[in-house]
Amino acid sequence: MPAAIRHDTPAPESFGDRWRGWRDALLASAAFQRWAAAFPLTRPIARRRAAELFDLCAGFVYSQTLSACVQLDLFETLRAGPRDLAALAARGAIPVASMESLCEAACALQLLERRGAARYGLGPLGAALLGNPGIAAMVRHHAALYADLGDPLTLLRGHDRERRLAHYWPYALDHGGASLTRDDVAPYTALMAASQPMIADLVLSAYPLTGHRCLLDVGGGDGSFLAAAARAAPQLQLQLFDLPGVAAIAGERLSKAGLADRTTITPGSFYDDPLPSGADVISLIRVVHDHDDDAVAHLLAKVRAALPDEGVLLLGEPMRAAAGGSDGVSAYFEIYLRAMGQGRPRSANRLRELLNLAGFSQVRVLRTRIPLIASVIVAKS
Repeated sequence: MPAAIRHDTPAPESFGDRWRGWRDALLASAAFQRWAAAFPLTRPIARRRAAELFDLCAGFVYSQTLSACVQLDLFETLRAGPRDLAALAARGAIPVASMESLCEAACALQLLERRGAARYGLGPLGAALLGNPGIAAMVRHHAALYADLGDPLTLLRGHDRERRLAHYWPYALDHGGASLTRDDVAPYTALMAASQPMIADLVLSAYPLTGHRCLLDVGGGDGSFLAAAARAAPQLQLQLFDLPGVAAIAGERLSKAGLADRTTITPGSFYDDPLPSGADVISLIRVVHDHDDDAVAHLLAKVRAALPDEGVLLLGEPMRAAAGGSDGVSAYFEIYLRAMGQGRPRSANRLRELLNLAGFSQVRVLRTRIPLIASVIVAKS
């Protein structure tokens, strides 16, 4: 009779595990830290690591400094040129000493710059933010995320409490969307519209649509991506599919843009309704990452069914790094989507697996100018 198999026997430790254990013990040693900070060859590394750890500890202060600047419209105020500290304080209804603290903190973060005695102007990052209005919109909506993260362990343990971020994205609570009114969907639709020009530019630069006849944008929001695609490819016929309240907003926007005669809008939920047919390219722009694997598999199967032979799926969204290393996308979206209540950041390899399971055979990852903001995958049916 064979001997019973023991299930509590630890797996053999690999060389990599042993090396990392030695490294971790060394880095955790106060004596080694003192030596590394003093030794000329390791001193720059030690200082860089200390700065990185400090940034992690101070990160919330940094984000709240940015949030205060955005809420006070400081960057817009300084667009025309530097202003006196007293004038900024009066405009924001904040004591001069408090405004000075905010401005000095913003200078340290390169959001503002000192311009002489008690005067401040835009810094490199503050000026860059003005060129991307979607960033300020994202910062404003982060108030809901910060509220949910006030007690991160309660959030991570899944204890019952109201999640403000889930209410900001109400389809996270009502997948079918039947009960969602236009007022329910308007805030997040406006947020997505504010940041869509930058996303559309990245996606359409990576994959021009000039060779296609008809584009269906699933989860197309207010139609911003469709409008950008229409400008880039004048021959395209346009279709949009989104929840009824969102679809109504899209109809008005696309009509004002003079695209009504090129556009067909279909209200519905991909959870419950079939996707419209007729398009030879279907886009999913920032749709997949905030849904769970089962929902994504369901959606991709519907996209595959709606496409003709040789039809193309165009997928654009932030993606996590393949493995290891510093990965701000993963760090941000792992916690953000936990607060939202659904979704995961996925690597291109994981998305490729899901696409193959849905019946897509040719899957390509395309380079974009700013992968941190959006990467692109093209798949053929």
